[in-house]
Amino acid sequence: MQNFVDIWQYMPHGMCLLWQPWLVFLWAGSDLLIFLSYTAIPVALLTVLRRRKDIPYSGLVVLFASFILLCGLTHLMGIVTLWYPIYPWVGLLKLATGFVSAATAIVLFRLIPILVSLPSPAQLAETNRKLEAEARAHEETLAKLEDLVAARTEELHAANARLAVQTREAVHRSGNLLSVVTSLTRQTARGHERTDEFVEALLGRLQSLAKATSTVLRGDDHQSGDLATIIRQQLDPLLLTYGEQVIIDGPDTQIVSEAAQQISLAIHELATNAQKYSLPARPDVHIDVSWGVTKGERGQLFTFVWRESGSHTGGMRDERPAEAGFGTKLLTRIVPQVLRGRAARSYTEEGLEYRLEVPASAVLANPGDADTISLAASLVDETFDFE
Repeated sequence: MQNFVDIWQYMPHGMCLLWQPWLVFLWAGSDLLIFLSYTAIPVALLTVLRRRKDIPYSGLVVLFASFILLCGLTHLMGIVTLWYPIYPWVGLLKLATGFVSAATAIVLFRLIPILVSLPSPAQLAETNRKLEAEARAHEETLAKLEDLVAARTEELHAANARLAVQTREAVHRSGNLLSVVTSLTRQTARGHERTDEFVEALLGRLQSLAKATSTVLRGDDHQSGDLATIIRQQLDPLLLTYGEQVIIDGPDTQIVSEAAQQISLAIHELATNAQKYSLPARPDVHIDVSWGVTKGERGQLFTFVWRESGSHTGGMRDERPAEAGFGTKLLTRIVPQVLRGRAARSYTEEGLEYRLEVPASAVLANPGDADTISLAASLVDETFDFE
């Protein structure tokens, strides 16, 4: 310990330089410049480390800063020893510098594989470029998805709106059809005293309504049906027995459900009467069913004609019931009034003819022009009282 205190037993370093001013100045100036630089570098490293908390392996940075600072201090002590021979203290400082240098070297060698695996700035720039490209692609995809979702949402709203309209229309039509069925049941019951006759007549009329409604509902969204198909369905029993005596002729015509129901009721009544009176009694009777649309003074006119003719049709009128029942009023008054037209059933020497003439707007498949079927129920219930 005495050697650390009694330093004057050593010779100052300046004596080795023969105290030549230029040499002393060169030696001291170089060490001072090195000390100042070695002091500034650790300060810069520690400042960066303090401001950037995300720097990996910050302990290695601290070791480097300590190593460089201690190296700077040894150069500072080199200046002091030019005049003061504090060699023992400089030796301790160099020993500390050696320990810190060794620790830095060991840590650095252990981190070499990790440091080598770190991506280079060029690799980081390339990765960032790819990430930016992917981000832009994702943004474009997201924009497309948003547009697609918006389009699908708009389509869904439109579909829901159409469904709501169709649902209301279906409920409305169902309610009106039930009203017609109720009215038909009530009026059919008034015209028949026997239960079996009432059931037979009622079922026939209900089946004609059901067939017409079924044909229309199998059509498109406009709730229309093909008139020829509706007529053939109503005449199925007649065609099976008297197919060669029945001629159906008319253009392709799409009609609305209201018109299909009313025309089906009329055809059912005509076919039922023909099966009861005309066809069984006279084998040569022929039935011609035709329809068409013509232009009149008040616009287009739809005409439906039922003719029963033959060489021995005379007297056919006498075999029909003389009293006009509900079927007759249905043909000549209810059906034409519901369809805003007129109808007539006449007997001539050639036979029977039923002619129905109504505005085409009440029959053709144009839902905006067709009247509601509720008019049929009101006409049956209020206008025709059979008591």
